[in-house]
Amino acid sequence: MNKIFTAIGWEDYCYWQTNDKKILKKINELIKDIERNGNEGIGKPEPLKYELDGYWSKRISPEHRLIYKID
Repeated sequence: MNKIFTAIGWEDYCYWQTNDKKILKKINELIKDIERNGNEGIGKPEPLKYELDGYWSKRISPEHRLIYKID
């Protein structure tokens, strides 16, 4: 499965690599879970609506979400 980050998403990912290893670990766990389980599994997956219809989110933390789409 190919992973494509938006420019802002990649900046955020690089930020977490140097500033918060706990958040980075959670992001990596969510990415692996998406590869295995798609729109199910950990992180409380939720389908998004309106302009993000077709995308899903999983919780990284109470404040942050991982937004993704599976093609």
